Amino acid sequence: MPLYLGVDVAKETLDAVGASATLEQPLPTCSNQVRGWKALARKATVMAKEQGESMIHLIIEPTGGYERGLVDYAFSLGWSVTIVNPFYVRRFIQGQGQRGKTDSIDALMLARYGVQQQPESQWQMVEDAQELQGLLSRQDDVKKLLRAERNRRMQARQNPRTPVAVLRSIERTIGMLEEEEAALNEAIKGLLSRSQLLANIERLLRTVPGVGRQVVLRLLTLFYRFQALTAGKGTAAELVAFLGLDPQPYESGRSVRHRPTISRMGDKAGRADLYMGALGGLRGRNPLRTFYDRLIQRGKAKKLALVACSRKILIWAWAVFSSGQPFDPQRALPNSPIPS
Repeated sequence: MPLYLGVDVAKETLDAVGASATLEQPLPTCSNQVRGWKALARKATVMAKEQGESMIHLIIEPTGGYERGLVDYAFSLGWSVTIVNPFYVRRFIQGQGQRGKTDSIDALMLARYGVQQQPESQWQMVEDAQELQGLLSRQDDVKKLLRAERNRRMQARQNPRTPVAVLRSIERTIGMLEEEEAALNEAIKGLLSRSQLLANIERLLRTVPGVGRQVVLRLLTLFYRFQALTAGKGTAAELVAFLGLDPQPYESGRSVRHRPTISRMGDKAGRADLYMGALGGLRGRNPLRTFYDRLIQRGKAKKLALVACSRKILIWAWAVFSSGQPFDPQRALPNSPIPS
């Protein structure tokens, strides 16, 4: 068993606990900077040697990006790394009977989770895909800001008492955000032009019905992130659940029955892009349109059929990504089962 290092990450500090089958020992709090990562690594290495262990397994929760520096540093040291799902850890903590919550307690629970659950280590995300993920995230931020400012401009124009200075301020802000959006678009194009890996996978994914320019970029980052989190062992069903497109029936006895829906546990923007991709993919005659028509003929509501098409696009695209082969319409239909 390796030494499991549970680390609770804050914006400026790291609280850590090392644990094995016979040990649970807190480490001094370190800064969440390079010197703090190095100090933590030195102390964890000493602890591992004292326990006769040669491997360190970092157990850490996602904390809005504050964990990324330490995670990359751990990978560079050759450590095993698992970024755990906070939902599962909370359930584990409740099962341990722990009601308090402090940084040191969270670090202890992460270390104990590692010892008892022994989660699989994960891969480091492909560098180019990680860069694309950062660009798309920033692009989403700018689009939200731009949408909000355009709404403010419309409201301001409708109000005859809006000061001219306010309108000019809004116009300047919109102009700046449009420039930022254009710059990000160029950065994404530049990345795709110099990354042969991303360009090849993008070309393959574009062969899937419903995968257009907007959807393909989202899928690229989603697939590489899922591949890293599952160490290349993830299945299509797990990917569907990861994005929140998995069916979620609700039944209990004879009296409690709700209309089935999807779990919506994953990336909301990713689901929205796939839904819009499904709408676009229904144009013309292709396997996606055939699949949609079969669902409608079975009496499925149109919105439910579109959600099923979104899920079908995701599964087809994942098969293309995993195999490295373009989409084959002959293998897509007609014998694929229809979701209930």
